Amino acid sequence: QVQLVESGGGLVQAGGSLRLSCAASGRAFFSYAMGWFRQSPGKEREFVAGINWNGGTTYYADSVKGRFTISRDNAKNTVYLQMNSLKPEETAVYYCAATSLSAPPFTTRQYNYWGQGTQVTVSS
Repeated sequence: QVQLVESGGGLVQAGGSLRLSCAASGRAFFSYAMGWFRQSPGKEREFVAGINWNGGTTYYADSVKGRFTISRDNAKNTVYLQMNSLKPEETAVYYCAATSLSAPPFTTRQYNYWGQGTQVTVSS
């Protein structure tokens, strides 16, 4: 069992930056690939970024490549999402998720655990 708690969300102006954190508790965090997703009202939850168990491989949605960076610190049981040059359309609830698969899937159904989400609001 893994519990995930996101933090770091808030209100930021367009072009600004935020760093989200996802703290994990429970067993063997290091063995899970991790993903960040986001969901805005009326839309499906979408993949943003993913990272394999040791941080050696990362994955990004095309819309965030070059602006967002995912990383992890297994000693601290934490995964991060650094978000730069934020856009108003990226306003959403951001979720982290853990999967026992070796690589983070781009779809939600293959994740075993989810956090409660953190709100990110980007003003224009």
